[in-house]
Formats: sequence, structure tokens, C-alpha cells
Amino acid sequence: MSNVDELLMNDKKTIIVIGAGAAGFFSAINVAINFPDAKVIILEKTNKILSKVKISGGGRCNVTNHCFENNELIKNYPRGEKELRQVFSQFSVQDTIDWFLKRGIKLKVEPDGRMFPESNSSETVINCFLSEAQKHDIDINLSEEVLSIEKADDILKIKSSKQTYTADSVICSIGGHNQEKNYAFLKQCGHTIDELIPSLFTLNLPQTNIKELMGLSVKNGTVKVNGTKHQYTGPVLITHWGLSGPAVLKLSAFAAYDFYKLNYEAGISVNWTGTLNEEQLKEELSLQLGSKSLIVNTPLFEIPKRLWEYLVLRSDISNTKPWIELGKKQLNKLAQVLCNDVYDMKGKTTFKEEFVTAGGINLKEVNFKTMESKKVPHLFFCGEVLNIDGITGGFNFQNAWSTAWIAAKNALN
Repeated sequence: MSNVDELLMNDKKTIIVIGAGAAGFFSAINVAINFPDAKVIILEKTNKILSKVKISGGGRCNVTNHCFENNELIKNYPRGEKELRQVFSQFSVQDTIDWFLKRGIKLKVEPDGRMFPESNSSETVINCFLSEAQKHDIDINLSEEVLSIEKADDILKIKSSKQTYTADSVICSIGGHNQEKNYAFLKQCGHTIDELIPSLFTLNLPQTNIKELMGLSVKNGTVKVNGTKHQYTGPVLITHWGLSGPAVLKLSAFAAYDFYKLNYEAGISVNWTGTLNEEQLKEELSLQLGSKSLIVNTPLFEIPKRLWEYLVLRSDISNTKPWIELGKKQLNKLAQVLCNDVYDMKGKTTFKEEFVTAGGINLKEVNFKTMESKKVPHLFFCGEVLNIDGITGGFNFQNAWSTAWIAAKNALN
């Protein structure tokens, strides 16, 4: 090797990406695109890559959500709404769609707004990332844990479980974790880790036989945590442990800190009709009073028949009673149960394998124009390592793509 070659090699900028998940790969690939002369290295603590990408959307990969108005998009984030306004103004949902399309992956929209690859397979996204990483000569080092980051003059020293690196920039994308020890090297850098608690979980209702109706759902129910301001309307699903579905998951995300303070024990109120109140229900039910049909056999408000039967019996109405014999007291009780059906929640259950945490790097310690740390120059953050989390529907990945793209753009500026 000539002296000139050696000098050029030593001049090569190095960017280290910590974490081989969605945000890690996306930032590494975009760094390599933006700075083709730089050396990009991904360090991953485990022996797996892109784990959440693989399982997301039941193995189909819910890439993003068909929500193009940033003012609407940010409402899907219980934490990080304000900061994401300027993030999404730099890299939007349309930018995500275009990025994947440019690499041969066309996204399709489902009725609920979720967007998936047309192939219906997460392998399409994984193969794209691996192909881009190979094309741009990105090193992927597995089973290599980062132990510390230190500032040394104008570079960063990264000590891993295998060796010590020097880098011009570090992008941290370790994802969300439920134990603070995973953030130890960031705390050593002076960063604050906001309390780590679960988001996106389903509600355990152990002391009720509604679980016998598992698999039934209503299209439009309202679920409320009693004693708090939190309530959400949408599909509600009965499971073998309690309640799930979009309304419940949204509730769990936005009420995450309240649930935590309550030790996951709370009164949960369900309005099975959606948004009708007790007076409106009494009026609607009164219209049936001339009928000789059995009440249990005439489900109303789009409530499934078996659930309707359960709610009628829960209202202390016999399954042999026709509408024409229903007294005022029983009618009032049925109206009350339909719109304010109360259960005792005791505990939670993780939603599928898509564990999402509230908590992580305190948002005041990051410059969201660049995703650079305000504590350590040349250290950048993206994805769920930040105290940002979205509800289910592709929103967490959109946060990952956008913050990763911004970090990559600014990594050597």
C-alpha cells in the first residue's frame, strides 16, 4: 500500500450505528447514501437483526399508515407529538412510500389505513435492507454489545464487548426496552432515561365470565378507565383473558402512565353501543316495547347475538322475557349495562410480540432538527430509544424511518 493510499484510508470517516433494528438499518443505509466515502458499521448486541420488522403486522410488516396530514399523524403518538411535528415535516409518510418504491417495494393500503408491502411479507423489507447494506458495504457485527461511549477531542470512542472503535459520529437506535440497564452507557454519557413502562397492551379481566365469549367483537365500542380522563372509541375484541382491539390498545398507550400508577388495577367501563348515552338508549329500547319477541333473540346496536344475550342476562332480565313484558326498572338497567358495563382490570397482557415501551431518552436532551444529542456532540438518536411511542397501525415504524433519515442526513455535518 502506498503512503497516499494509507493517508486516504485514514481520512475515511466512520459512523457507527448501535442496533440492527428498523431505525438502525434505515439510518445506516441513508448514511451510506448521503456520505458514500464514509465507513458505516452496525453493532448489534444480540445475534438477530430486524426482529420487529419480521413479526410486525403478523409477519407482513406494517410499514407505515396512510395518514398524510402531519397535524393528524402526530395525534397517534401519546409521547412525542410536539417533537414529531418538525420531524415529519422533514421526512413524511409520502417520503417513506417513495423511498421503498424507489427500491422496488410498492406499498398497499388496507381499509384501516395500515400500509403493507404488496407482497404481504416482511421478508420483502428485510431483503431490501440487507441488499442495500451489501450494496453500500455496511458492516453488520452481531453479538457485540456497546459498553461505553466517550468523547475524545472531536471524535467518539466506543467500547464494545469485543473491541474499541473510534468514530466521527454514532447513531444510537437500540429500540425500546423494559429494563434501565440496557441504557446504562447512555446514562454514563449524561442522558436522562425517562421511566420505562409498557405501552400497547390488552386488559386482563380475571373475575368475569365475559371471557367465555372470546373472539366476539363490536365495531364501535367506547372503553374508559374510570377515575381518569382516558377513553377511546373503536373496535373492541373479547379475548380469553379480557379485552383487546384497537380501542383498548389506543387506551393502553395514552393511559400508560396512569395504568402504571394504578398498578394495572382499575375499573374499566365499556359502552357497547359506541357513543349513545343512557337517555338515548332508553328511547331506542322503548321503541321495542310493543314486540312479543324475546329480548335475548333481538340484538340491537350491531351487538353480536351471543354478546347481546350475555348483556341481557347481566341486566337481570330472564331469557324467556319478551319486550312487551319489560318493566321500566329493567329497561333502565339494560340501558345502563349497554352504555356503562363495568369490569375490574387486574393486570395486563403484552399485545402479541410487538412490545412497545413508553420511556427512554428524555426528549428535551435531543435537537429534533438534526436528532443530535444536546449532551454529547456527534451522538444521534432515532426510533424507540427516544421517549416516543405510537399506537398500533404503522406509527412506530414511521417514527423510526423519519428520525433515522434525519440522523443520517446530519451524521457528518
